[in-house]
Formats: sequence, structure tokens, C-alpha cells
Amino acid sequence: MNEHNTDTTVLETPPQISGRETANNKAEMLLNISQAMAAYETLDELLEALIDIITGEVNAERGTIFLHDQETDELYSRVARGNIQREIRILEKSGVAGHVFSTGKGMIVHDAYQNEHFDRSIDEKTNYVTKSILCAPIKTVKGVVIGVAQALNKRRGKFTEENLAMLTAMTTQAAVALQTVQFVEKIRKSRDQEMEFFKVVSDVISEIELGTVLQKVMSQATKLLNAERSTLFLNDEKSKELFSRVGEGLGTEIRLPNHLGIAGTVFSSGKSVNIPHAYADLRFNPTFDRQTGYFTRSILCVPVINKEGKTIGVTQVLNKRGGPFTDEDEFRLRTFTGQIAIALENAKLFNEVQNMKNYSESMLESMTNAVITIDEEGRIITCNRAGLKIMEATIDHVLDKKAEDFFTGDNAWFMDRLRRVSESQDSEVIMDKEMAFGGKKKSLNLTFHPLVSAENRKLGVMIMMEDISNEKRMKSTMSLYMDAGIADQLMEGGELGGKSMVATVLFSDIRGFTTLTEELGAQGTVSLLNEYFTIMVDCIQREGGMLDKFIGDAIMAGFGVPVAQGDDEDRGMRAAISMIVELDKWNQIRISHGKKPIDMGIGLNTDNIVTGNIGSPKRMNYTMIGDGVNLSSRLESACKQYSTRILISEYTLEKLRGIYRVREIDKVVVKGKTEPVSVFEVLDYHSEKSFPNLMEVLNYFKEGVSYYRQGSWEKAVAAFNEACRLNPEDKISKMYIKRCSYLQENPPDEDWKGVWVMEEK
Repeated sequence: MNEHNTDTTVLETPPQISGRETANNKAEMLLNISQAMAAYETLDELLEALIDIITGEVNAERGTIFLHDQETDELYSRVARGNIQREIRILEKSGVAGHVFSTGKGMIVHDAYQNEHFDRSIDEKTNYVTKSILCAPIKTVKGVVIGVAQALNKRRGKFTEENLAMLTAMTTQAAVALQTVQFVEKIRKSRDQEMEFFKVVSDVISEIELGTVLQKVMSQATKLLNAERSTLFLNDEKSKELFSRVGEGLGTEIRLPNHLGIAGTVFSSGKSVNIPHAYADLRFNPTFDRQTGYFTRSILCVPVINKEGKTIGVTQVLNKRGGPFTDEDEFRLRTFTGQIAIALENAKLFNEVQNMKNYSESMLESMTNAVITIDEEGRIITCNRAGLKIMEATIDHVLDKKAEDFFTGDNAWFMDRLRRVSESQDSEVIMDKEMAFGGKKKSLNLTFHPLVSAENRKLGVMIMMEDISNEKRMKSTMSLYMDAGIADQLMEGGELGGKSMVATVLFSDIRGFTTLTEELGAQGTVSLLNEYFTIMVDCIQREGGMLDKFIGDAIMAGFGVPVAQGDDEDRGMRAAISMIVELDKWNQIRISHGKKPIDMGIGLNTDNIVTGNIGSPKRMNYTMIGDGVNLSSRLESACKQYSTRILISEYTLEKLRGIYRVREIDKVVVKGKTEPVSVFEVLDYHSEKSFPNLMEVLNYFKEGVSYYRQGSWEKAVAAFNEACRLNPEDKISKMYIKRCSYLQENPPDEDWKGVWVMEEK
């Protein structure tokens, strides 16, 4: 026997009770305990009966049986005597009971408040004063401690070693019954939990609406694990985020990257995380706690995995009541999430389908074109607002009606086309078809499109109708006064009030037109111009150019107006080359008919211009104005002086994307300007016959221009002579030879830089 102090006795080996009478009484008492224990089926009844026997035998005021909870490492009392009628849980090493359980040795405490192991907090909570304690371990026959029995406050005298021996004998006798009933209760509890689990799963998977499913999942997860809060995070594959649509105890949506934090770790790894102390774990982010005022103690987070083994989210529960989350909690939560994963995916799919349906319906209602669906039985299933407006009908007159009863009279052809599309399963488009609705004639563009299921089963036909009645009338009127492209933009609501923009402007003009008109007369001139303009306008419009106006025999066009297309300089260049090529082809025909060929010049410039409707309230014209337009006109005029057919400015050249055969022919100051502009001749329309040895000529010409600008007149003339030798028809080289001869006789000023000033427009 060891003594810790004068008020405490610790029994290494329980003392033997002496005397035949005492032994008989003990045997009888133990027999009574065995018989009493066998009569009870529940742990509560068994504990209450055992405490009655213990307190009676040792003459104590109160008694308590503490059993060990292996999952939480706690001692708990299910039944207590006196005024304490609630469950008590203490750590397995706390207080006198915890010390006895840990050491496996009984104790007698004569003065509780003087004992180092006594926990007075229970007295403070219950307003009970503990004076003396008799406490013995409950051991199985194999010596395993499964709990402790405790008697408080001896009614008369002090607890003795005989009392401790008696208590030890009684608990040993009752240990088998306690273990058996505990085991039975555990099985019953497990069975009840499983039944409740299946009920919960059944309840969850019976739902299809995502919000309801999520709410039930969280509510049941919280209840199953006896937690304070729970949150289900689903993965958003588009944003790579985990988001909570609903959380038990939460009022806001949470979004976080699907690889960060505890939830992100679980989602990325597919492995559960059980954290008994959140703030001691570096993965825990306390920011949300600070924002909400909530204090997270423990966390259990498991992945939600679908039947294909893909992780679709995580379930997180917080703060288990009564201690940390256990391995069994993790198993139950994983099992639960595994069962409801299918329900989640079904609900999510239903939600997406519902959203898509709502989106489609909203989109159809916002469309200005009619959308009508007709099933295989010929009934009108859907018709949007635009369709009702076009067909001058209400929803009651259209929906679920036979199409053949609606499309009659002048519209009877509609049913023939509907049946043909349904049989052939080929789409058909009908442009500018006249139909009659409500006594009104309407011009429509129609598209018939067959509808089929995923299994390739016929579902019916969808018809789209575009009402072009007003557009057709307006466009027909506008096209009499302006370019069709401008009319299209006006019809689309484009802004033509005036704006500044970069565009490429083309001017062309027939050479010697006055002489032609004198020879041809009025009728011949008009016939010539009509034929000429038809060819030229086709070349311009093929490249997306806008015809601005005809000025006598001249043409003014723009590329990049009213809408820029990204390569407008190249479009203008290709149009100019095409105009010369087509003119030469036309001249061949004219010559074969005994008519004179005609020639023309073209100027191209790219610059800032102003476009818009210009004129008076009675007469408006959409046109282009500005210095960029003027320079293009000057370049066209310069073609006469340089004996060329296409001239472009340096501003157009630097923006070209394509490769063209060009040569710089001069730096000029056009009339009305002070700054020189480099001018280039375009030669791509030439063939070897029309311009022999083109590349060699260009090299000599470039060399000659270089000497010319240096003032080396003799070297320049020599280079230009070589160019003329290779192509005797190169008029620009001949022009430079004359210019060099003149400047050699009349030397320019010392600051001369090879710039030529044009005196004519």
C-alpha cells in the first residue's frame, strides 16, 4: 500500500476481506450483482442499477460510473445519482477518475479539495461539494481497464480499504456485463446510424433541383458528424475555382482557386485531410474567420468523387462537438459523399439544362427574327414574340395548332416545303418570299431546318423568318441615290453624320475625253461612258470599295469607308491594277470593232479624310473631303505629266502589305502645298511585251534618279539612256534626260534637293 499524503490512500493490491461471515456476505453480494446485471438490456439501466448497489454497499451519497470512449479518448458518465442527471465527459487523464483510469490503481481520497488530482470545476458547475472520494478501476478478467467506478462523500466515517476492496470486486464482477451491453449498444447504435444514413442518402438522391440537393447534403453532413458547420465546394471547370453554393451556417458564396488552401489541397490530391487544431496547421487560412467572427477549431475535408473516379468537389465540416473528428467520421463522410456524388452531378446537369433552357427562351424572345418549331405531327410547338408579330397573331391562335390550319391560302406552299424538308432532312433557304398575314403582304427570308434527337430520331422542323419588307422598300429607294454599301450601313443603323478616318482614295480620269465627245456626239458619249463605268465600278466593288461619285468622265472611290477592313490600301491597289487590265481588254474589243482605244490615269493616296452627309436639307450627298482626297486627285492629274497610268503616294506605299512592282519617279510639291511628297509608279499591269526588260530598266532608272538628285547630270543621263536602250518606250526616262539637260544648262540653287514643283492641278 502506498500513501501520497495523509488524506489519500492508493491501493496497489486490494486488501483481502477477512472472516468467514464477511466472505459469505461478499459472495452473496457479488452473486446478486451478477443476477442484477443479467436482468438489464440497456447500458443506462445497467449503470443505474450498478450505482445503486455501489452507493448502498459503501454507504456513499453519490456514485458515478465512468466508461472509456476509445474514439475520443474521454471518460464519460451516462447516469449519475442525486441532482446530476446529464452526461459528463472528461479527458481520460483528468481528475481523480482520470488518474485511476491511467494508472489502473484504486484511490481513497479523504479530503478532495486537498488532492492534487481533484478537478473542482464539476462541483462549481453543479453546486455540489465533494468531500471524500472512493475510486476503483473497472477491469476485465484479462486486466484491461475499461472505466472507473467512483463513490462520493461517505455518509458516516471515512472510506476504508475494505470499501475499496468491495468496490473493486463489484466492478470486476460487473465488467463482463458492462462490456457485453456496451458491445450490444454499439452494434445497435451502428445499425441505427446505418439506417439513418440510408434514409438520408435516399432523401438526398430523390431531389433533382441543385439548390435543394446542396442544402440537404450540408444539413445531413452536419447532423451525421455532430458538427457545427459544413460546406460543399463544387469545382468550376471554366474558372478553375472551388465555389460554395450553400454552406451550413454560411450566408455568402465563397470562391477560391481549386489548388489553394485546405479545400484546394484535398481537391488537387484527392486525399482527405483531418485537422484537430486548425490554427496549428499552416494550410489553414484564418482570413474567413476574421471576416465572419467565427472560430474554427477542427476541420475534416474529404473529396467528392464521381463514379468515373473524377474529383468534382470537396465536402468540409467544421468543429465537431465533443472533440476532434475521428477515423470513423472520415469514413462515414467519404461514404456519404460517394453516395450523393451521383445526385450532385444529376442536379448540376439538371441545373445547367434549366439554365440553358431559360437562356434559349430569353434569347428567342429577344430575337427580331421569327423562330417557329413544328413537330412530326405537324403541330406548332413554339413561336417567339417576333414570330407572333410577323404573323399578326396571338399565342393562343398559334401554339399547339395544326400548321396546315394556319398556313393556308396564299401561304399554302409553306406546307409543301415543310413536308419536303421533313422527309429529306435537308435544310432549305428561301430568299425574299412574299407571304400574307392578317391581310398584309410581307417580304420574308425563310430558313427550314430539320430537328433530330441525339439518337437521330426526327423531332420536327424549325423555321426562321426574317421580315425584310421595310428594309426592301427603303433600300430600293436609297440605292437610287447612293452606293449600295452606304445604303446597307444606313439600314443597319450606322452613323453617317460625319467622322474622321484613315482611308485610301482613288481618282481616275479618261485621257482626251473632250476630243472623244466631239467625235462621238451626245448619244455616243453616253453609250461609251455607260459601258466604261460598268467595267470600272465592277473592279472597284470587287475589292470592297465605295463608289463616291462620277465627275463627268472621272471616278472618285474610297477604300476603308464607311467601314475599315484592315487591308484597304491593298484593296485600292488591286482595284487600280484591275481597272487598267480590264481597260486594255476592252480596248482590244473596241479596236476589233473599228473603234478608237481610250486611256486613263489613276491616282491613289492614303490619309486622314472626313466622311459624312454633306449638302443642304433638300439635297444630301455622302462623300469624302480633305487634303487626303485632294492629293489623290493631284496624283491622277500628274499621270499626264509623267506619261504614267497609275501613281500612288508614299503614304499608300508604306501601308501596303502585298509586294508590287513600283518605282519612285519623283519628289513633288503639288499645287497648293509646300511639303514634297514621294510619288511612285505602279507597273504590275504590264507584261513583257508592253514593258520589256522591266527589272533591268527599274535598276538603271533608280540609279539615274539617284545621280539626278546629287546633281551628277552626265551620270544620270547615262543611266537613263541605258533604261531607254532596254525599253525605248519608257517615257519617264526620256523625260528625265530632257530635265537633266535643262538643269545642266540652268543649274538650280545650292539648296536644291531634287524636288519638282507642280504648277498645274
